[in-house]
Amino acid sequence: MNVAARYAALRAEIPANVAILGVAKGQPVSHVREAVDAGLREIGENYVQEARAAFAGLPPVRRHFIGHVQRNKARAIVDLFDVVQTVDRLEAGLALAAAARRTGKLLPVLVQLNISPGERFGCRPEEAERLAERLRSEPSLRVEGVMAIGPLGAARSEIEAAFEIAAKTFARVGGSTLSLGMSGDWREAVRAGSTMVRIGTALFGERRIAPRKGAMNEDV
Repeated sequence: MNVAARYAALRAEIPANVAILGVAKGQPVSHVREAVDAGLREIGENYVQEARAAFAGLPPVRRHFIGHVQRNKARAIVDLFDVVQTVDRLEAGLALAAAARRTGKLLPVLVQLNISPGERFGCRPEEAERLAERLRSEPSLRVEGVMAIGPLGAARSEIEAAFEIAAKTFARVGGSTLSLGMSGDWREAVRAGSTMVRIGTALFGERRIAPRKGAMNEDV
């Protein structure tokens, strides 16, 4: 099955009110283009350098940064991406706010939650409201909701419990976007109320390019 056929199958099964974000990390640019030509309008990348190659020559798409935010890369992230899904600490948010302010951009962001024992990044769910409130005080940022990565390889009951925490946190934080669910657990995420699922291998196939050492595990 080619990329266009996989996209059509996913779009037919995933409810129409749930956006599909294609995770381009480690995928050939040709596969990304095929998905966009088939109708995909949301693309996610973990790294600035790879994103420049992945986005080059594409028709208009909404470009999401889904990697770990390093403060020294804030300006490059703001310049290249339309949305940052992975604000998990105030320092990162302030760096993005300063970069957006300098460029005159209103930057949509999501607060990244940590709902999995194996995940290195993300703020604790009980800290998310306070972080979101502080970020909303920055005129150059617009907090649109939350993002989380579920426990990889866990039993369904554990995944569902983690997603319930994410959904309840989203309700407290507010916004329009609950970015939750990947290739292996998007069905559980949709049942939990996800409004956006991040799909990599289920859309593009197995990665042809090995992810960087120490990369955040974003879609398997």
